[in-house]
Amino acid sequence: MTAETYTAPGRIGNPDSTLITDPRLDPRLAEVFALAAELAPGVEPPPIGADYEACLAFCAAFEAASAQQHDVAEQAMPEFPTVEVSTEVITGVDGNDITLHIHRPRQQQTDAPCIVHTHGGGMVLMTAQDPSFRRWRSSLAERGLVVVGVEFRNGGGTLGNHPFPAGLNDCASAVQWVHDNKVELKVKTIVISGESGGGNLAIATTLKAKQEGWVNAIDGVYAICPYISGTYAKPPTSLPSLLENDGYLLDGSMMNALVKVYDPEAAQQNNPLAWPLTASVESLQGLPPHVVSVNELDPLRDEGLLFYRKLLAAGVSAVGRTVHGTPHAADGMFPDVVPEIYAETVGSIAGFAHRLTD
Repeated sequence: MTAETYTAPGRIGNPDSTLITDPRLDPRLAEVFALAAELAPGVEPPPIGADYEACLAFCAAFEAASAQQHDVAEQAMPEFPTVEVSTEVITGVDGNDITLHIHRPRQQQTDAPCIVHTHGGGMVLMTAQDPSFRRWRSSLAERGLVVVGVEFRNGGGTLGNHPFPAGLNDCASAVQWVHDNKVELKVKTIVISGESGGGNLAIATTLKAKQEGWVNAIDGVYAICPYISGTYAKPPTSLPSLLENDGYLLDGSMMNALVKVYDPEAAQQNNPLAWPLTASVESLQGLPPHVVSVNELDPLRDEGLLFYRKLLAAGVSAVGRTVHGTPHAADGMFPDVVPEIYAETVGSIAGFAHRLTD
């Protein structure tokens, strides 16, 4: 028997590798992505260096293409008989209206942990009312949590055009409103959680809270596949997954277009409130407990792991978690394809939130 020759993973070892051909991918997801590639070609992102208007146009086209899947997601939506849903409209720090979508256990008798959910979409796309995010909030509420989804202003798309810091300000306003209304909401503790761009906003809201002196309102942070470096035009060697998994659902040109929409003048490249990975270890000291969850086949994997290590260096209670066999956010976006992986991530968030009440 001869030993197998080691090959570096992904596109580092094989520049022709794709998500579908990568042997690490869960075969159930491989089948879905292969079918999707046949039926619906993707929206081509603008090249690196494209102007703001071109990047805005890409956001609009991408959001419209994604919305074509909403009917399928609605048809697959299970019943949630133990969950009740309501909305609340609050006034944000900028004087704008912010809709909050509240999912809670029906006939809730006692105070429960709260998840303030900041949805994904690179801070520039999607809405809290999209079917996948509604299902996510109800799945968490089934675990005994009060879940508040924030309809924040986006950098682009149907809820744009509102560059940084509009969406961040809305998320901060939502957390402060929940904290001020804990008794009426029957909320015991507050965890802010989001995926991708929502992971950015969850972390950035916490950094903003520390800067402004109200970080004690946040009991924990659960960041999923956070999009936090902003370095997608010229990936640094410290983040090899940006090359290893480039083109696996996300690629550098796409993410760079979203960066342009969020920060049109490139004035926030070193601002931790825009790109939390730039935060110094010293500035992270005193933050509440974190979980940073990443996907093995995600270009963003290593920025999440690097941020996790920064948290540890700062003395913050932190857990790092890698969901193997999955690309970007797949553990939350494919509940009927990989149900046990979906349930594991839901359970991880619920377990974290409940532990903080002990």
